Amino acid sequence: MGIALAITLVLGVLVVWSLNLVGMPGNWLILAVVLLYATLVPSESAFDIGSGVLIGLLLLAGIGEAVEFLASALGASQAGGSRRGAVLSMIGSVVGAFVGLFAGVAIPVPLLGPVVGALVCASVGALVGAVLGEQWKGQDLDQSMRVGHAAFWGRLVGTVGKILLGAYMVMLVIAGVVF
Repeated sequence: MGIALAITLVLGVLVVWSLNLVGMPGNWLILAVVLLYATLVPSESAFDIGSGVLIGLLLLAGIGEAVEFLASALGASQAGGSRRGAVLSMIGSVVGAFVGLFAGVAIPVPLLGPVVGALVCASVGALVGAVLGEQWKGQDLDQSMRVGHAAFWGRLVGTVGKILLGAYMVMLVIAGVVF
């Protein structure tokens, strides 16, 4: 029974980790799944999760959010973006991520296609949203494109950073269950 629960934990953690691709709080969901597991599995079990792992997951999830937020915010603000541009950039990013997830299936590399599609389309969605927001505010096209370009790179860097921290969280969970 313990092995089945541990395998279910790892599969569940991998599923929620993948939600980072579409702008969902996958790293926080990893923490929630592991907390549920830690509550259900007795501490004397060979497959229990220790408090050190839980604290590590909490710290990594917080750092992941900070990386994503700071990269996105710094990108647009450095280029002089407005709040309207930032909001439309976030909306465009989420829409782009969902579109890219499904469009990425056309990339002939299994599993990697949807990941690349979601990352690239989320970044393009951030660019388009930021440009539309800045244009709506009355900025000229050159300034709008500078903000959009910054939103593109901010979203890409922030999401990649968050995903990498999430991957580390997955490895921490696996190590916590195995050792």
